[in-house]
Amino acid sequence: MRTDFAIGRVFGVQIALHVSWFAIAFLLVFSLSQRFQELHAEWSGTAVWITAAATALFFFVTLVLHELSHALVARSRGLPVRSISLFAVGGVAEIEKEADDPGTEFWMGISGPLVSLAIGIGCLASAHALGWVILTEPLSPALAAIVWLGYINLSLAAFNMIPAFPMDGGRILRAALWRLTGDSARATRAAARAGQVVAVGFMLLGLGQFLAGAGFGGLWIGFIGWFLLSAAGSSYGQASLKESLRGIRVAEVMRRDYQVVDGHINLEEFVERYMMRQGSRCFMVARKGWVVGLITLREVKAIPRARWPYTTVDDAMQPLDHVTSVSPQAPLNESLELMGRDDLSQLPVLEEGRLLGVISRGEVLQLLKDRAALQM
Repeated sequence: MRTDFAIGRVFGVQIALHVSWFAIAFLLVFSLSQRFQELHAEWSGTAVWITAAATALFFFVTLVLHELSHALVARSRGLPVRSISLFAVGGVAEIEKEADDPGTEFWMGISGPLVSLAIGIGCLASAHALGWVILTEPLSPALAAIVWLGYINLSLAAFNMIPAFPMDGGRILRAALWRLTGDSARATRAAARAGQVVAVGFMLLGLGQFLAGAGFGGLWIGFIGWFLLSAAGSSYGQASLKESLRGIRVAEVMRRDYQVVDGHINLEEFVERYMMRQGSRCFMVARKGWVVGLITLREVKAIPRARWPYTTVDDAMQPLDHVTSVSPQAPLNESLELMGRDDLSQLPVLEEGRLLGVISRGEVLQLLKDRAALQM
C-alpha cells in the first residue's frame, strides 16, 4: 500500500504527503478552531473555522520551506535529494546520500532552524507593522493567524535545535563530534544515543503530564518521544551496519555463479521454467553467448499477463548499459546505498563493461550473519 502521495515539485524536488499527515492536519485545524473560539468569542463560527484552516495550511507551507532548505543545501553540496515528505510530526527531506564531511552535515542541519527563525521573526514583525501590539491577543482573524505562525515557527526553530539525532540539532551535534573525532560512524552512534536519551525524556514527560490531567497535550509529547526513539534507534543501527561493513569491497561478497537465460524465449516460458522453479528473482540475459541485460520480477510484472506469450525476454529486459551497477572495487556500503536509493534487491558488478557477478541484499545479509556468528 502507498504511504505517501505526491502533490507537486518545488525547485525539482518532489513534495509528498504521508498518510499520517491527513490525521494531524485534521487535529491541527480542530485544535486551532477551539483555541480561536476560546480567545475570540465575538468571532462567528465561519470566521473561526476559516482562520483555523488557513493558519494550518500556511503552517504546512512553512514546514515545506524548512525542509526545502535542507534539500537545497544538500544539492548545493552535490547530494541528490529524492523528495520532501510531510508526516505526523513534521517533515523530512529524503537525501539519497550521506554528507561527505562535517561542514556539509552542519550546514544541512542548521539551515532548517534558520529558515524557521526567519519566518517566525518575519511573521511577528509583519503583524506588528499591521497594528498588533506585542504580547497582546490580536483582534482580527488575519492578525491572529500571522501571530500564531510567528510563534509556532520560533518554537519550531528552538525545538529542532534539541541535540537529538536525527533532528536538526542532532545533526549539528553529529557534525561537531565528527569534526572532533574524525570518525563519522562514531559521531553518528554518539548523536543517536543522545537522541534516544532525549526521546525517553519526552516519553516520560508526556506520560507525567497525561497522568496530571494534561490530556491530549501529554499524549502528543509522548508520541513525539516515541517517534524520536524509533528514528534514533534506526540511525544507530544504520551507523553500526556501516561500521561492520567498513573496508569490505563488493568483489569479496558478490556472487559469480549468476543465472543466465536465453533472450529469445517468451516471458511465459521464462516464468514457468526459470523464475517459478529456480526461486530466483534476477536473471542475466544472454545473446549469442554474451550477457546483454538482466530481467527481474519487476520487469515481468510490468508486462500484462496476456502479453507474456508474445513478449520475449529480450523485449522485457533492461540492457546492461542502462542498469545501475557497481565496480568490484567499490565499497560494500556504496552498493547498499545504491540499492536503497533505487529500491533494488541486487546490482550487477561490471568492470570495463564486462559482467563479473551480482551483488544482492541476500549476500550482504549472509555476510552479516557469518560475522556475527564469528563475533567479528
